[in-house]
Amino acid sequence: MSTFVMFTCGLSWLEMSIGAIATAGGVVGATGLIIGLLLGIAAKKLAVEVDDRITAVRECLPGSNCGGCGFAGCDACAEAIVKGEAPVTACAGGDAAKIASIMGTEAGEQVKKVAFVKCSGTCDKTKVKYRYQGIPDCRKLALIPGHGEKECIYGCMGYGSCVSACKFDAIHIINGVAVVDKEKCVGCSACTKVCPNHLIELKPYDNKYAVGCSSRDKGKDVKAKCTTGCIGCGICAKQCEFGAVTVENNIAHIDYEKCTGCGKCAEKCPQKIIKLTD
Repeated sequence: MSTFVMFTCGLSWLEMSIGAIATAGGVVGATGLIIGLLLGIAAKKLAVEVDDRITAVRECLPGSNCGGCGFAGCDACAEAIVKGEAPVTACAGGDAAKIASIMGTEAGEQVKKVAFVKCSGTCDKTKVKYRYQGIPDCRKLALIPGHGEKECIYGCMGYGSCVSACKFDAIHIINGVAVVDKEKCVGCSACTKVCPNHLIELKPYDNKYAVGCSSRDKGKDVKAKCTTGCIGCGICAKQCEFGAVTVENNIAHIDYEKCTGCGKCAEKCPQKIIKLTD
């Protein structure tokens, strides 16, 4: 008799437990369903409409987030273009023609530009006044008295701030000087912004010649520090029939819009500092 009573009581307790569990499960399920419905309604009510053109423009950008356009990344650049806060040509590495088509405008004639390092002071051509031991970054080295290891304070320091800035693997340090691979360079200008000596400029891809020096010292002082620097003699300017070459502050400059690529300036340069960039 006692066994039957115990069995009956145990069965009742089990039925009560199952009932409690079922009730709790039902409450939790109903609560979840209600919350889900409320979240769905809120998502529709509070949804921010995204312009499909932003997505389309973003697909035309390289995705490197290099910052060369002046915006935080490719997403920000695409949004700025669609909002009219940036031109369709804002990204040097983007497909401007396709972006212009998306925006219903004209991209205009685009001249592809690439970076060029205005220094030829490799390890075998320039004198060194000390050996730097520290963080491998030109910007850090520039803070040290003497402005770098090399005697020429205007030249490439060779510690690769530009290499770190480039998202396209287009620039490397070779024999102490930064060298640009023009086939990989997209002209984003990220490297030009980090060089403490402002040695890197953007030049037209098709232009054949550039001056590989930035020293503003006089000829005698240049030769004492670097065997290949520009001495400001002006022979190049005299050879140019198109007024594309001038000498200012003891350094030759080429006006790329006037340059026809004839090569006479490079041919007569005694220091061979005017480089063929093809």
